Amino acid sequence: MKLATIRIDGTTRAVRIDGDTAVDLGESDLVDFLRSPDWSTAAANADGDRYEGPLDYAPLVVRPEKVVCVGLNYRNHILEMGRELPRYPTLFSKYARALVGAYDEVVLPATATQMDWEAELAVVIGTEVRHADPERARAAIAGYTVLNDVTARDWQFRTPQWHQGKTFEDTTPVGPWLVTADDPAVAAGGLGLACEVDGDTVQKADTGDLVFDPATLVAYVSEIVTLVPGDVIATGTPGGVGHARKPARYLHDGSVLVTRIEGLGECRNTCRREVR
Repeated sequence: MKLATIRIDGTTRAVRIDGDTAVDLGESDLVDFLRSPDWSTAAANADGDRYEGPLDYAPLVVRPEKVVCVGLNYRNHILEMGRELPRYPTLFSKYARALVGAYDEVVLPATATQMDWEAELAVVIGTEVRHADPERARAAIAGYTVLNDVTARDWQFRTPQWHQGKTFEDTTPVGPWLVTADDPAVAAGGLGLACEVDGDTVQKADTGDLVFDPATLVAYVSEIVTLVPGDVIATGTPGGVGHARKPARYLHDGSVLVTRIEGLGECRNTCRREVR
């Protein structure tokens, strides 16, 4: 199944996507819906109001309690940089206000000059989980979506801590929908991931190359804090980011950023410089 949050008449609704039609799930957004008991069965059986396309996709999760991100998690990228594979995941976080919809504009902050792309597979939690083993962690995953961790490099590297460059408002597209973990489109494992900037393919990888796979990440984070329905874990980006290029390349006003994952769809966002 594909589940999403769409904008309708100035508000948002959680929906199941059936082709060009959205079926109302009875909640205002996907986070609230995933908190419902037996949400998967409820989604499959939903027969609420129907909305015909084109659909206006809100951020997939409008008010998640947590957005946890992972750095340095693609094996080939780490090895090509001459680094050893990490023993533990590198974690940082985002605030909910960083998130935008799959086709919304990405805001380039007025105070940042080095805005970079990072295409990522994202995991959405569907069941509260704490101190999980890999089996329970896997069962807690509602499904997967597309995310781009657009980053202000000049702010990120002001200090050894990355957070300040990672969570500027309206910079992180996520969506357009959640593909549930039982869907054949994602059951096979490794999925092709790509990022395009103004028509140029700048990143290309396979999610099977992750050092720490989704279930391992869910288990690890659950040792630190309880994960709840609607929480997001962004699993890291492969090589090809603009900051590492010679010369460096960054997003600019008018850049078209496309983030695509096989079986999950794509985000397509135009970048706009913040006007104060």
